[in-house]
Parts: sequence; structure tokens; C-alpha cells
Amino acid sequence: MAAITSIESVSDRWKQARVGELSQDFLRIGSADPSQNAASVQPTPAAANANWNPYPAQCLVPSHYGRLLITCVQAKLSRNYGITRMDPYVRIRVGNFVYETQTSQNGGKNPYWNRAIQCQLTAGIEIIHIEIYDECSFKMDELIAWADVPIPETLFQGKTHEGTYALSGKQGEGQEGSIDIVLSYSLQPFTYPIAGTSFLVGSNARPIVLTPVHQANMYQQAPPPQPIALSNEDFLQVREMFPNMDEQVVRTIFEANNGNKATTINCLLQLNE
Repeated sequence: MAAITSIESVSDRWKQARVGELSQDFLRIGSADPSQNAASVQPTPAAANANWNPYPAQCLVPSHYGRLLITCVQAKLSRNYGITRMDPYVRIRVGNFVYETQTSQNGGKNPYWNRAIQCQLTAGIEIIHIEIYDECSFKMDELIAWADVPIPETLFQGKTHEGTYALSGKQGEGQEGSIDIVLSYSLQPFTYPIAGTSFLVGSNARPIVLTPVHQANMYQQAPPPQPIALSNEDFLQVREMFPNMDEQVVRTIFEANNGNKATTINCLLQLNE
């Protein structure tokens, strides 16, 4: 009985099959007139205004959440790690974005920046990573302290958050002093400047210039730097001013400063302090 039913169902399906040229409206939804379908797809002016975005899509990451304003005011460090007074600056990491403040020259244990940095806040970011470095002349910048700043929920209610956060470092967790941070948030997207233009962030910020990169020149090697001719007469004058210092040390500092006599003398004076 089941075999008979199966045969009948197969024969019924073959009867429903259509042989020949398909019509123009085959597999189309709605009216058979293509012009009517095209007209129905066109959005109304109200829908077009609702979907219009004044900010280009390439200016925002796909998971853009809003714009975050981070102000690094100042820090109170518990120790000076440099031979002379330290030159601290702050490095901020928000997700995959990294920002830096200006250097507080001779800031020592009480650096002051008051630098405001605008950045994108993407979905899933809950912590801002703060690192304080000492800017060094003859070696890599030294990491002094660090802290993790959680983003408070009150920030998304339009409130400005001011906080003092303990710094960790070589002396232990929360034993390197503190840093003052001010946070604010807005829904306005963060827009990047057009290539070839410059912009400023903060009152004392340095301009950042974006230059368009041509595809043909992306993989060309940069020309080798031209050697700078150092004056032996200037070196001997500097050497005579510091007779008690090792000659190799004086020469190394002189060459590191590209033969600048004034800069070399300042560096040597700092080493003698």
C-alpha cells in the first residue's frame, strides 16, 4: 500500500512540472510588472532622512559606541627613578587605540599634563589602561607605573567623572602614587581628519598631519640617512670642559646629539649632578 502511494505521489509531481520557456515574472514577489516592483522599492523622503548619516562610514569602526574624552591632569609619584628629575608622560590604551600626552619636562615626582584626549569608545570596552613612562635620552623610555581605570556606568548618563587612581609598579600594587583622571562621554561620533590636513587635540597638543599614501610607493625602501659630519674642534672644546669625565663617554654623548655642542654640554652637566 505504501509503495502504491509513493508511486502516485511521484507521478503527481511530474504532472506539476512545467516544460518550456519560463515567464518574465518567474520567482518574482509581488506584481508581475517590473516597473511597479522598482517603484515599491524606492524609499520615501522620510525614510531617506531617517537613514541618512552625516558621518562617513569609514570614519567609524563597526562597533562604534560613542566619543570618550579622557583628561590626564597630574600625578603624584612616590619615587624618582631617574638620575636627575624624571620627564614623565602618559600612555593611554583604549581597546586597540593608543594615545600619549606631552612630556612633563623635569616633572619629577609631581608631573602635570592637563591633556585632554578624544577617542572612540567601542562596544565591549570597560577598562582604560594607563601607563606612565620616563622619557630617556640615551636608552629606551622606562615604565614607571601603571593603573587600570574602569569606565563608570554614570558616564553614560551624561555625568562627568573625576577620580584619583592608585598606581602600581616596582614597589608593589598601588604603591607608586596616584594619578588624577577626568572622564566624559558623548554620543557624537569621533571623526578623523581628511588626509593632508592637521588637527589639534587639547590645549598644548602637537599637530598631527595625515599624508595620503600612494599604493605604488608603499613598498619602496626609504633612502639611507646621510651621515652627519662631526666637528673634531667642537668635541675637543667639550672635552676640555669635562677633563675628569671619561673620553669615551663624552664622545658617545657628543655623537648621540649629532655634534650639537650645547645639547652635549647640558647632558654632561646632568650626569655630573
